[in-house]
Amino acid sequence: METFVYGTLTDPDRAGSVLAECTYRGPAVLEGLHRVDGAYPTLAPGGSVAGRLLSTDDGTALDRYEGVRNGLYVRISVPLVYGSDAEGGEAGGPPVDAVEVYVGDPDRLDADAEWPGEGTFGERVLAYLVDTDVRVRCRRGTFRSDEGEGDPGVVVDEDVIASERD
Repeated sequence: METFVYGTLTDPDRAGSVLAECTYRGPAVLEGLHRVDGAYPTLAPGGSVAGRLLSTDDGTALDRYEGVRNGLYVRISVPLVYGSDAEGGEAGGPPVDAVEVYVGDPDRLDADAEWPGEGTFGERVLAYLVDTDVRVRCRRGTFRSDEGEGDPGVVVDEDVIASERD
């Protein structure tokens, strides 16, 4: 499962305490939503936020950590695009069509964010996704093609990530 992370899970130590195995696939930008801080980071309509792509086979552990079952966060799927070209770009990459993103309920997280529409928090998030172009864009160099041996070419620019946290 490819997941866009923008808060506590951008920290390798935190991710390692939650997941038995995970790999950072590099920096990315979520377009159409922006970060809002509360008790924990969440997202709100509009803008963009820098983060990282995290790959793991343990979606259950992520859901548990994010409190999905209790309604603290909802998990959504958004399109993944590469480079500057929405049809694949120059960066190439593995065959991933979507990325999972966790969105926290701003009321429960004491975050200053409004989601338009009516219904439950999850219903309002989904309605926004239907009406708005929300996607994760990988930066150039985030992925490179698998050359046949070992790791499929993970490229992580730690300097970019560190500057985005500040």
